[in-house]
Amino acid sequence: MISRRRLLQLLAAAIPASRARSVLGFGQEYNQIRPGPFKGTRESLAAYSAPQWFRDAKFGIWAHWGPQSAIEYGDWYARLMYIQGERQYKYHVEHYGHPSKFGYKDTIPSWKAEKFDPDYLLGLYKKAGAKYFVSMGVHHDNFDLWNSKHTRWNSVNMGPHKDIVGMFRNATAKQGLRFGVSEHLAMSYKWFSVAHGSDKEGTLASVPYDGQDPKYADLYHDIKDVYTKLEWNLDGTSEAFKRHWFMRIKDLVDNYEPDLLYTDGLIPFENWGLSLVAHFYNVSRKGSSPQGVYTSKRLEDCRTGTCVLDVERGVVDQIWPEPWQTDTCIGNWHYLKGATYKTPKMVIDMLVDIVSRNGNLLLNFPLPSSGMLDQQELKILDEITRWMAVNQEAIHETRPWKIYGEGPSTQVSSSEPGFNESKRKPLGAKDIRFTKKGQTLYAFFMGWPEGRVSISALGPTSKLPAGKIGKVELLGSKHQLKWAQDAEELTVELPVERPCEHACVLRIGF
Repeated sequence: MISRRRLLQLLAAAIPASRARSVLGFGQEYNQIRPGPFKGTRESLAAYSAPQWFRDAKFGIWAHWGPQSAIEYGDWYARLMYIQGERQYKYHVEHYGHPSKFGYKDTIPSWKAEKFDPDYLLGLYKKAGAKYFVSMGVHHDNFDLWNSKHTRWNSVNMGPHKDIVGMFRNATAKQGLRFGVSEHLAMSYKWFSVAHGSDKEGTLASVPYDGQDPKYADLYHDIKDVYTKLEWNLDGTSEAFKRHWFMRIKDLVDNYEPDLLYTDGLIPFENWGLSLVAHFYNVSRKGSSPQGVYTSKRLEDCRTGTCVLDVERGVVDQIWPEPWQTDTCIGNWHYLKGATYKTPKMVIDMLVDIVSRNGNLLLNFPLPSSGMLDQQELKILDEITRWMAVNQEAIHETRPWKIYGEGPSTQVSSSEPGFNESKRKPLGAKDIRFTKKGQTLYAFFMGWPEGRVSISALGPTSKLPAGKIGKVELLGSKHQLKWAQDAEELTVELPVERPCEHACVLRIGF
């Protein structure tokens, strides 16, 4: 009787290697996941529930950073420098040369991170009230920010010659915060295809860009189609790249064991993606409960357990039954010199509004090429810090109340939660937001009214009803408040001095 080992040897010799991987089950690495309660199926992942730490955290800070930050010219530089007519293309040609001669690969050495001090940054972020921090892992530019064993294009091997993810992880642990990483790799296969193109007009029309050089296929991918108009789907991705994606992100999870894994899009590549999520949860578990948080931007992924919904640059229109997350930025995702940033009021208003709807805010402070925040970013961070010092008890470890708020802004809703932040009107003194902790209710008024604040939802005969109030205090103030609860509303007389610059909070006991 022939042994199984001998049979495998004979089969391997008789068929090509690519077919052997299929026939013998090789290439099915998505089955090789950490043993545990979760399997790589939607049925198994439906049992997932977000851990307590994420429900309590409410606020995280993100460093959307990498070699694309070296040019300090904003988002998607690695792609748009290869599309004739785009401002990044024009900038690149003017400052570095034509992308057939000086491509994205040639910009990477200019990213030196010479002022990068993760301990200093994480100290600032903790003071600002962040309970978790997220490092970029790999963006669409196919460049890993850790000591990756699956690609030479990584931050240890070139550029700053630093393990960015590892350094951020260590600094985050020192501050006692939760650590996350973001991965944007799945879309890279199509996103970076423009490096295989050429100019459509001009003196260098039809001259191939450097992405067509086979020596650099491991950066620009082995792809023939060029997607100058990007359809945000993963159709047409090669099986080889799906496997490569799985092995790289699994390497990231295995080596750094993050508490949160952010993916830029949906759970990719079905079996590969589902198995990666299951592996991540099994790695992160304590006992039978996973402590890891995996985010997806596709609502269908997150309807029944599975993951946490992430809404890019937007806010959902109601209190969601499960915790969710907004990811947004104070300016551009990658650093843009001279960018206009959100004001501290805009950031704080978003945070309060999101938390009142059972969400978390993940806020990106884009790092310049050097790795040190600019002066305007430091000023915004300082204002958040001062506001949190007064009001953080109404943010952290809270839960939604019966309604998220009242006032003019509650009349505006959007069925599409993503990318709606620019459509939202500023919040003012008549806009109220609620959170609760135990038997304590917090009422945020989003501007300083003249003399008094009135809250109709807290009238004892309101539709809710609120119940009889026994105590009202203003966070950050020692002033004894005068207040009255009648059939219509709660009315509170305010002191002359404001306890903080932005949204103020009433602590209400029943």
